[in-house]
Amino acid sequence: MIACKPFGVAALLLELAEHPDAELPSRIARLGERIRQRFGAAVTDLVAGWTSLLVHYDPRQLTLAELQAGLEPLLADWPGAAKAGEGGRLHEVPTLYAGPDLAEVAERCGLSEAEVIGLHSGRDYQVGAIGFMPGFAFLGELDECLALPRRSTPRTSVPAGSLAIAERQTAVYPQASPGGWNLIGRCLWTVFDARAEPPCLLAPGDRVRFVPVDEAAFRAQGGQP
Repeated sequence: MIACKPFGVAALLLELAEHPDAELPSRIARLGERIRQRFGAAVTDLVAGWTSLLVHYDPRQLTLAELQAGLEPLLADWPGAAKAGEGGRLHEVPTLYAGPDLAEVAERCGLSEAEVIGLHSGRDYQVGAIGFMPGFAFLGELDECLALPRRSTPRTSVPAGSLAIAERQTAVYPQASPGGWNLIGRCLWTVFDARAEPPCLLAPGDRVRFVPVDEAAFRAQGGQP
C-alpha cells in the first residue's frame, strides 16, 4: 500500500513498497518523469530510494494539498507505469578486477578469485538510489554468494573509481573518500562531474554492466591500477 507523508517544510515522501525488487527502480524512475511532466518547475527535486520517492516542491507555486491532489491519479496508475523488464540506459564499464580485497573476498566466500569475478561481472545491476556522496550509486542486486558485510574498520581513503561490494549491493566510488566497503577492482568511469549537465552520469533505473579487462587494456585506456 502506498503511503504519502509530509517530509520537512516543503517535501512529500512517497513510500511505494515494503521491499525492493528488480522492477522497482525503473518503475520509480518512470513515476518521477510523470511527476515532472505534471508539475513542471513547481517540483524542485526528486530523490529516489529503493522503495520510495521524495518529492520536493516550491511552496510559492504549490501547496501540499495541491501536490497530493495532483499525485492521486499518477499513483492510482503507478502499478502499470512501467512494463516488467523495462529499464533505463545500459552503461558498460571496463573494469580491472584487482582490488586490494579481492583475495580476501574470495577466501571468505569459499570461491576462487576467478569465480568472484565471474559472478560479479555475470549480471547487470540496476541503480536503486544515489547518495552517501555526489554520484555514489547503490547498485543491486549482488549474487548472494558474494554477500559480505562492510569491513569492520573503514579505510580513511578509497581511490576514485574503486569497485566495491557490501551486503547485496555493489558500487563505484566517484571521488576519493573514506569508505568501508570491500574493494574488488578499479573502473574506467567518470561517474560524477560537477561541470557536466547533468553532473551525475547515472539515474535510478539505469543498468550497469561491468566488463572485465586485463591490466594492459586497462592501462591502454588511461587507467591506473
